[in-house]
Amino acid sequence: MDTGMKVVLCGANAYNKKYFLNPDFSRIPDQVKKELNILCVLFTEQQSGTFSMGFDEEGRLLLSTGHEPGDMKYDEIACEEAVRYVQEDKARLIQQLTLYYNVLMLGKSPEAIEF
Repeated sequence: MDTGMKVVLCGANAYNKKYFLNPDFSRIPDQVKKELNILCVLFTEQQSGTFSMGFDEEGRLLLSTGHEPGDMKYDEIACEEAVRYVQEDKARLIQQLTLYYNVLMLGKSPEAIEF
């Protein structure tokens, strides 16, 4: 499945109970890392499947979910709703991460970034 992500920031997997933070983002403040960990793990605990956050080629932060075949706990409609909730509830965090990625990792000017 193509998520459109060029660079994965972080993700969690309900099946093997794992969380991943891309080491390229190790300079993100610890409080933000902790928030990302909680967000990803909580998402998969509530929705099942997998959840990931990453950036596309234009530097936009994307949220993606998936599941293994036969996962009866996973509900695509509920996951879409949960993603929309995260996008609204964590809009400030998403904006800050987008700014971080675009300025520090892509070398863009802050004025050139669209949210």
